[in-house]
Formats: sequence, structure tokens, C-alpha cells
Amino acid sequence: MNVLVIGAGGVGSALAGIAQRRSFFDRMTLADRDEARARSVAGSLDDDRFSAASLDASSPEAIASCAKSLGADVIVNATDPRFNPQIFEAAYESRCLYLDMAMTLSEPHPEQPYELPGVKLGDRQFEQHERWQDAGLLALLGMGVEPGLSDVFARYASDHLFSSISEIGVRDGANLVVEGYAFAPTFSIWTTIEECLNPPLVWERTRGFYTTEPFSEPEVFEFPEGIGPVECVNVEHEEVVLVPREIHCERVTFKYGLGEEFIDVLRTLHLLGLDAKEPAQVGEVQVAPRDVVAAVLPNPAELGERMSGKTCAGTLVTGTGTDGSERSVYLYHVADNEETMREYGSQAVVWQTAINPVLALELVQDGTWTGTGVLGPESFDAAPFLERMLAAGWDYGMVERSTADVA
Repeated sequence: MNVLVIGAGGVGSALAGIAQRRSFFDRMTLADRDEARARSVAGSLDDDRFSAASLDASSPEAIASCAKSLGADVIVNATDPRFNPQIFEAAYESRCLYLDMAMTLSEPHPEQPYELPGVKLGDRQFEQHERWQDAGLLALLGMGVEPGLSDVFARYASDHLFSSISEIGVRDGANLVVEGYAFAPTFSIWTTIEECLNPPLVWERTRGFYTTEPFSEPEVFEFPEGIGPVECVNVEHEEVVLVPREIHCERVTFKYGLGEEFIDVLRTLHLLGLDAKEPAQVGEVQVAPRDVVAAVLPNPAELGERMSGKTCAGTLVTGTGTDGSERSVYLYHVADNEETMREYGSQAVVWQTAINPVLALELVQDGTWTGTGVLGPESFDAAPFLERMLAAGWDYGMVERSTADVA
């Protein structure tokens, strides 16, 4: 397997460091507009399977040319989702397996944004399913931790733990602290602004997709392994689109533990128009306000030494167990920043994201996961993925929850 990873930032560099300890690939090229950054990551690995390249992710032609010149079999998209259309198209033109960790962006409904969805996350990719299928190609969408591992947990619960499911609810929370900063997001602020300020999406079998106000339906969720109670709110996320495509259930939600301070900052950015993606004229140049925010905040990939605590990604599944009784189970994975920094030199949030595409690529490479078209993680057998997680030492957990508390 010859892999082209586009984006040598936090997730791309973490992915390379994790893959270095695996044997599923022959060559991995890290490509980035900042070639020096890509070369720094590749050089730090001291492994001749890795190389670096300069690449403009906004140009499908440049991406396709790079992939063909390298003889790539796989293109991994480790960039912000605004570049998904270009990379997705270039992978098709190059006849490569495509994998991303976040799907094409949504567009709110022009008249009723907090009631009805407009263009949903991933719509522009899923509409090309037959085209990819006819070409015998696979595009594996949303294969990070959320979406990604959260969808794997949902599929596993559906196949092995439940006879019927009333709700699948992804719940994400952390107790991470960044020393020395009053405000320092641990993941891409560009992406965080996008998913948190867009109208959250909910799916119900009887109602279909609908949207709500940002930060709606707060609930306090008890996270395991010492993280404790965190208030979670509705946030736009891919699982709500992905899960109902393959798993029979009655409702799908996604809630994120942001915290009051973080929510206040996001609301202020929105109030001031600093969340805008469209360029504004500033003197003699045009610049998008959101890009300015991202530029002045610390780089999440470089915060690991200042971070402490844990982050938890998981899927709460409620319904009827295989024995016929009511059941609620939280399947989860916790990453401890101290451990990920010590073992891999990557902070917990990006490391937890990056382990999942590595495992997925292994399963595709050895023929365990097969398919064509545009698919999500829940389209594949979850058991081999989770078995491989445990074999790698990346333990996941499962706790029973009271169905009365969930209700």
C-alpha cells in the first residue's frame, strides 16, 4: 500500500507516527502546502518508508498529479473539511482509495435554519456513490474518532448487544487543561467553529432530519475513568447523517461537552462576525475572519507539553438487549494526554483521532474490509476493528447505564 497523506498538521503528523509502528504500507508521503513542516515530520520518524512533498490542497489537478507521480494507492485527507471537494475529486481521478475524517461541509437552510436542514454534511460526497461504485472505487468517509470510532461502536452494539435500538447518542467530553493559556482549543478552531455554530442536526425515524438552535438540549453526562460529569449540548456532527444509513434505530444525536466558557467565546466570535468564512477586505488584502482567529490562537498540535487530563469519545446506545430486557450501554475510548505524549509525542485529541484511519487502512489492505462506492464506518463489520484496537493496546471500554437515567 502506497499512501499519500494530505496535511502534515496535528492529525497528519500523529497518523504518521502511529503508522510507523505498523507494517501495512510500503510508502507514506506527507504532503502539505508548508513543505518544511511535512519534511520535519517525515524526517523525525527516521524511517525510509516516509517522504515529504509540497502540495496545494485547493487544487484537484495538483493533487491528482502528485498522486500519480507517487504511484499512490490511497489518499488520506488530513486537512480541514473545506478542502474535501478538491481532494475527493482528485482521488477519483487518480483511481485511489479515499479516506477522510470529516465530510464535506453543510449549508444551513436559507429560510428555516433552526428547523430544517439545508445541504447536510457529506451530501456532496454521497451523491457520487454510484459514480464511485461503477468505477470499483471506495471512498471511506468520516474515519476519525468522531465520526469514525463512534460509528464503529454503534455498529458493534447493533450487531452484538441489542435486538432493537431506540437511540444512538454520541457523547464527547474531556477534563483537559492547557497551562498558560486563557483560551486554547485542543483541536482545529476552524473546524470547531464550523460544527459548533452551525444548526445542530438530529435524526428521528418518524420525523427525518431536523435542526435546532446551537448549544440546545443541555444534559449533564457522567464520563468514565475519572473525567466525571460534563454538560453536553447538541452540535452538528457527521454521525447523525452516517448512522441511520446502515443501522436500524429510532433516533440519533450528537452532544459535545464544551463548557460554559468555551460556548461564551464561540458566541462572541459569532456576534462580532469573526466566525465568517468569506474573505473581508483589510487594507490591500482579503482575509477570512475565521482564518485570522485560527492564526492568532496557539497551534493545537503544539500544545501537548502544556496539556494535562483525558478526553473521552463514545456512543451511548439505548434499547432492548439481546435478552429482551431494557438496556443502555456506553461504549467509549479514553486518551490520556500524559500517555500519548510519552508514547507517541502527540497530544491526546489528535492522537485519538489518528489511530482510527490507521486501523481502517490495515483492514482494507488485508481484505477484511471490502466495498465500493461512498461509505461510512458503520458499513463495515465492527468486530475486527475493535479486536485490532485491543491487540494494539488501545483499549476501549463499555459501561452499563441506567435506562431510567437516560430517559
